Amino acid sequence: MNDDLTRRDAIKLGAAATLAASVAVPDALAAQAQAVAKPAAAPFLTRAELALLDELSEMIIPTDEHSPGAKAAKVASYIDARLAEAWEGAERTTWRDGLKLIDQLATQSTGGPFLQASAEQRLALLQRIAAAEEKPQKPEEVFFVTLKSRVVDAYYTSEIGIRQELDYRGNTYQAEFAGIDVSRDK
Repeated sequence: MNDDLTRRDAIKLGAAATLAASVAVPDALAAQAQAVAKPAAAPFLTRAELALLDELSEMIIPTDEHSPGAKAAKVASYIDARLAEAWEGAERTTWRDGLKLIDQLATQSTGGPFLQASAEQRLALLQRIAAAEEKPQKPEEVFFVTLKSRVVDAYYTSEIGIRQELDYRGNTYQAEFAGIDVSRDK
């Protein structure tokens, strides 16, 4: 008897093993494939930080008559997921320190954390730290620029921001040219 495994026998053996595994444990294989394809990132922010970010985001892009705001678009969760995936520890530190600073400023001015302040007090604080948006100097002003930039980016890349706010319909056929033809002389 020949002890050498032929190429044909190896292919048959591999096919049989694959078939046996797929028939015997399809649910386990599917779950394993799903876990490998899409690993769930653990959230970075605490519940309190996420709630604060959610409120700040909604204040920057509120719900109006035209479209839902940042809360509906899940902007805070999106930012949290990006922070959980961040390679740089400095980015995480910026966000954690910035949110802590917002709460500290609220406590100094209202006697309690930002989320316990009245709507008017929250707005006054946000307006105060946004006032120097063009040339931020203080840490809270610098953080506000980062916060606003990330909120706007997350919102306008969400389905709500793109489809409802911007009314983007994708690549659609236009019967006639809607722009300005710059190739013609005036």
